[in-house]
This record gives sequence, C-alpha cells and structure tokens, in this order.
Amino acid sequence: MKLMDQPASERPRERLREKGPDSLSPGELIAILLRTGLKGTNVVEVGKQLVKRYGSLNSLARASWNELAKEPGIGPDKAVTLVAAFALARQLVKEAHGESPMLDTPEAVADLMREETRLRTAEIFQVLLLNTRRRLIGRPVKISDGTLDTILVHPREVFKPAIAANAGAVVLVHNHPSGDPTPSEADIKVTRDLIRAGQLLKIEVLDHVILGCKTQERTKDYVSLRELGYFYT
Repeated sequence: MKLMDQPASERPRERLREKGPDSLSPGELIAILLRTGLKGTNVVEVGKQLVKRYGSLNSLARASWNELAKEPGIGPDKAVTLVAAFALARQLVKEAHGESPMLDTPEAVADLMREETRLRTAEIFQVLLLNTRRRLIGRPVKISDGTLDTILVHPREVFKPAIAANAGAVVLVHNHPSGDPTPSEADIKVTRDLIRAGQLLKIEVLDHVILGCKTQERTKDYVSLRELGYFYT
C-alpha cells in the first residue's frame, strides 16, 4: 500500500507530530529521512527492510556511504542523508559529555569513548590526557591503528603529547572490534611498559580501558586493566 493511501494516523510524519519520535520504530524514523520509497514498496517498508538486512542500528551506522548507496531504494543522495544523521547522533553524544569531563572511573572513560570506537572495524589505540583534577585536556590523541604491540605503541609517542599539554596523568584506551574486551598478552605487556615509562616521567598511567560489546553473559562492554589487577606487580 502506498503511504499516502494509509490513514494519516499511521504515517510516520503525522505520528511523530502527534505522539513524538519515541512512538516510531527505527525503520519508521529512517523512512522520514528517506522521504520516498521504491515502485511497489513504500518508504516505511524500505526503512524497515534496511534495518532488518543490517540486523541492528549499530551495524547500519557502521555502513559506509558507498555501501548504503547500493541498497535498494537508497542511492547516493539518501545514503548521504543517513550518514549525516548517524554522524549527528555521535556528535550529540560527545556534546552531552561537556567540554571537560571528569574521568576518574573506568565507567566514565567507557562512556566518553564508546561512540568514538563503536563503529570502528580495526583496533585503534588512544590516550586521554588529564589534568591534576582528573579532567580531560583537549581531545583523545590517536597513537596507532592495528593490533597492539611494542613496536606500534612506543612510550615516546604516548607521552610526548602528555608532556606538551602539561598533563598530570593519562588513561590508555583501545577497542577490540571482535567485541570481546578481554586483554591479550600484548595488551598487558604494552600497559606495563607504559606504566614504567610514566613513572620515570612522573606522569601517572591511571588505567587502560579496553572497549568491546555487551552480551548476555557479559554485562559490561569494557574492561579496566587496573580493576583486573594488572597495575599491581
């Protein structure tokens, strides 16, 4: 059935105006962004099918512009609209944290960095620079891409921006695209090497937080190497 043939109370735009955006499903919200459907398939069905094919909004948000443009009923212009919408959502999350969040717990670090790393398909190692009050200085500093090892993560690259920013401490952060945040032997070795380097420079390494995904068995999407006891040797 064409969207215009449906009762006004069933159309996404009208329902959003009357009942608010929370009354709509993800597919219906996407339909509003897409505006038009395909011949024989109205825009709501196109939106719902898109979410179904990717399995979740999280997976859909990972899709590149090129991937989305190839989807039935999407094309280049609508793909740009979807990518822009997901980018705005990520910016909103960042803005909600404020300019200088307090990062005194692993949970606070995970909350800050979750959206930054959630869509990445490869590991990225970043450093958060903190002042003496444990508040963030500037933006996260990317140190390396790829699986952690002592070659990719050199103390010089980690502490150079910390010294330049006169940081009192740093927090190490990286992601596991597999979803399992359990630290590898390389993760543990890199962490201990950087702790020792920080002690020499009088810049404390407060924690190393690894981000992954929640599952039914795993209630948190991150682990803290400090909480796991790797900071005590």
